[in-house]
Amino acid sequence: MSSTLAEETDALAAAGGRRAARRRRSWRRVLIGAAGLALALAGWEVAAYAVGDPVTMPTIQETGHDLLRYLTKPYPEVQGRTLVQDALISTARILAGFLLGTAAGLVLGAAMAGMRVIRELADPIVGVMRPLPPIAFIPLLVVWFGIGETSKVALIFFGVLPVVTVATLSALDAVPDELLHASRSLGASPLYTMLHVRLRAAVPGVITGMRIAMGGAWTSIVAAEMIAATGGVGFLILQAGNYLQTPLIFSGIAVIAVLGFVFDGLLRLVLRAADPTARP
Repeated sequence: MSSTLAEETDALAAAGGRRAARRRRSWRRVLIGAAGLALALAGWEVAAYAVGDPVTMPTIQETGHDLLRYLTKPYPEVQGRTLVQDALISTARILAGFLLGTAAGLVLGAAMAGMRVIRELADPIVGVMRPLPPIAFIPLLVVWFGIGETSKVALIFFGVLPVVTVATLSALDAVPDELLHASRSLGASPLYTMLHVRLRAAVPGVITGMRIAMGGAWTSIVAAEMIAATGGVGFLILQAGNYLQTPLIFSGIAVIAVLGFVFDGLLRLVLRAADPTARP
């Protein structure tokens, strides 16, 4: 009895030690990341003072002033929107195109992994689409769908689809055959094995592909908003550039960086929840 109690006490102490070590590693990463960000901001400030021209390189204070100002004030003042409204417009476009492209990529990647005929048919098409920059489709999408929301969502969709498809296919191909054989030997059907064994085992690789696709989606939507849009952060940056409002340009860039960081952080949380080995 006493030996069992001692073993349980040791196990609890070891678990507590591991949790404390994980917390220390997490705080260490946060502090190092904050130090890196502080160094980047310091370099920005030094460069701004060295240039001495706010049109070429504004200071952090000037950028922060414009950022706070235009969070609630429209730009341009006539028929313009606030920075918050433009950010919400861009975010809605990203979410719509990203979710549709991810869903289609998951289905297509799973079908390619499960059926050889579909793989042989779709692989050349995906291979041709993947290196094409989505920005090249902007004029064509404008001709097809106009400058409304459909063309923006379609742009994100076509950018996300091949990335998620390739990531899903690669992750499914990497699932060990032993898992598949064990599932089939226990009476699971090919569909059940795909949904409950292969896809679940491939989740970390799929989410990694989604993170890559999310970064490309922001690049595409900002470019599209600069060319064919009447709202969004990209449109705001373009308008600010036309009037040499460099602090506002940097403010728009900062908003994109924050939104991209938030979305990537959410996908990292999903990855940690799905894959225990990815936890700190």
